Amino acid sequence: MTVLPRQTNYETRLNRVVDYVYDHLEEEIGMDRLAEVACLSPFHWHRIYTAMRGETLASTVRRLRLHRAADRLANSEMSVAEIAERAGYGSSEAFGRAFRQAYGNAPAGYRANGSHAAFKAANRTGDATGFPVEVVVVREMRCAAVPHTGSYMQIDRAMGALFGGLAAQGLLTQDARMIGLYFDDPDAVPVEELRSMACSPIGPDAVLPPSLEETILRGGPYAKLRYKGPYADMKDAYRWLWGAWLPHSGYEPAESPVFEEYLNNPRDVQPTELATDIHLPLASAP
Repeated sequence: MTVLPRQTNYETRLNRVVDYVYDHLEEEIGMDRLAEVACLSPFHWHRIYTAMRGETLASTVRRLRLHRAADRLANSEMSVAEIAERAGYGSSEAFGRAFRQAYGNAPAGYRANGSHAAFKAANRTGDATGFPVEVVVVREMRCAAVPHTGSYMQIDRAMGALFGGLAAQGLLTQDARMIGLYFDDPDAVPVEELRSMACSPIGPDAVLPPSLEETILRGGPYAKLRYKGPYADMKDAYRWLWGAWLPHSGYEPAESPVFEEYLNNPRDVQPTELATDIHLPLASAP
């Protein structure tokens, strides 16, 4: 496949748009301003964005705002009214309708009974058997990567840049895998300093452009927990895996980062249908 420099240039411009959206998610986002950020014609840039990213800009903004709202509902004590306002909704009722449509539950119901609730209950009781964990051996993988610093909830911006860069170079295949590599403990490191990488395995002969890095995903044994539900809910799944399952398993953790593999795409399915394999690296067998 021939890769045109102009295609790479378009990806770079659209990555600037996504970065701008993330940085101004709680503000009014004007289409003309985004055309300026993209350095594209205000008459045509949105058609380019929709065609290349697979969703309209309005869908992107709505999805990201609700994603952030879900995180606040699951992991903070912020009031529903304030969450609604920060998500750009004029009333709690309008926010409630939009949230229910996307997440299948009202905000208050999601806060009390979302997919995080079962893990929170297991963490309180110390139940180490409530969720299936499989010990698997992962082969070492060469990956293309884009680093991300900041909230783990925003690794999607690095993932978009990664897949845009792979597509621009003709390296993106239909079965491309989405992997997030996480280096720090979010309970111990300030959110603005958290380090992660969006990764996708590539062949041994693939030549990467300067915009992408190469990293090696550690091979060896991992504890794999299949998680179904919004990404915002996974914090308590991690706490259960580390605090309940691991101490009872007989395994020791390896000096290596955890990784998540995303089995479907948040652009294509409802948040409640998202499937993620969480991998905790293990050093030894019991």
